[in-house]
Amino acid sequence: MAPARDKIMTIQNKKIVLLPGDGIGPEIMRTAVRVLKECAMEFGHEFNFTEFPFGGCAIDATGEPLPAETLAACKAADAILLGAIGGPKWDAVPLAKRPETGLLALRKALGLYINLRPIDLHAPLRGLSPLRADRASDVHIDFVRELAGDVYFGEHRLESDPSG
Repeated sequence: MAPARDKIMTIQNKKIVLLPGDGIGPEIMRTAVRVLKECAMEFGHEFNFTEFPFGGCAIDATGEPLPAETLAACKAADAILLGAIGGPKWDAVPLAKRPETGLLALRKALGLYINLRPIDLHAPLRGLSPLRADRASDVHIDFVRELAGDVYFGEHRLESDPSG
């Protein structure tokens, strides 16, 4: 049987929307795009990247954390690469206009209801694991965080106790 590397691979041509966001988001995004470009070159894929404002930088540019143009681009894309959003600069912004509100609106508009955080123990790190080597060899954990209710899509309100 031929090694997996010799199998015929489907060439991918994908539109990827970049939402670098705020703080360290743009720096991380530049690195992620560089990695994706290397992967595309290695495997013959074509990734077309288009950047849009999102989060605090979008508030600064347009007054909205999720501009209509950004949402339309996300809906038309094959994938979205999302950076960090928010920061102290926008802490005093009214709740309905904060960077995190744009994230919630994006999730709702696209029907995204979970965060999936896969964890694999890579071979070079096995010696650092508190697990015995025979147990650590095939570690794979998927953390699934449900985003369908409560703070994400429930009613939002602020309450205070006037009696102190």
